[in-house]
Amino acid sequence: MYLSINHTTRYDYDAPVQYAMQQVRLTPKVRPSQKVLNWQIDIDGGHQELQFEDQHRNTVLLVGFEAGRQDITITCTGEVETTDTNGIVGEQRGFAPLWYFRRTTDLTLPGPNVDRLTSEIDLSADNTLGTLHALSQAISARVSYQAGMTNVGTTAERALETGKGVCQDHVHVFLSAARHLGIPARYVSGYLMMNDRVDQDATHAWAEAYVDDLGWVGFDVSNAISPDERYVCAATGLDYAEAAPVSGMRHGDSGETLCVSVQVQQ
Repeated sequence: MYLSINHTTRYDYDAPVQYAMQQVRLTPKVRPSQKVLNWQIDIDGGHQELQFEDQHRNTVLLVGFEAGRQDITITCTGEVETTDTNGIVGEQRGFAPLWYFRRTTDLTLPGPNVDRLTSEIDLSADNTLGTLHALSQAISARVSYQAGMTNVGTTAERALETGKGVCQDHVHVFLSAARHLGIPARYVSGYLMMNDRVDQDATHAWAEAYVDDLGWVGFDVSNAISPDERYVCAATGLDYAEAAPVSGMRHGDSGETLCVSVQVQQ
């Protein structure tokens, strides 16, 4: 499938910003299920300082703001050819070893809620893939999709306690539980072509877990499927913080407004 993507991220501030820096992880990865045909990132209100590849082989752009500006817009456009691999990505290709993906983070630290969740998963059969599918279904049943109830700092434990969240919350619960079971797992951010709309107000997120003899396998808890040809991976990491589409810092205490527009179509 050939997918056309247009993604605009705009930050507006209520006072001039003298210094700010953003890390941009919006360049699709090269992997068996996707081929980047063309990709361009334009910046209005800032400039690219440098580009590097991090420990997850994410392409990261370091973007500096123009001093005194009150807005910055980052626009990504391009085309990606995708193939349905039933969610199977394959062997680990990054610089980080597999044991690294069993590490907990502040967002995925397991507690009583995660422990209770994993205790209800049937582990009687030696079938890691079946366990992960069961885990995905259990999370979907316990954390209903509802925007506005959580934020980027919501932990897996808190999402389970609230019982509501969005895709990043589903991923964090999945990562916490999978690692609690000793299975390497990672966060994925990217794009999804929706069947019922072109315009979206955010990128998408899903999880990948490592299964012997298969390698990395994707699980989209929010949509109860494994990723197919409608998905485009842009970045991976231990959690949202390592795979966030845009993250950074700035000097000053001016108010900030964020507007995101995403279009993904065949």
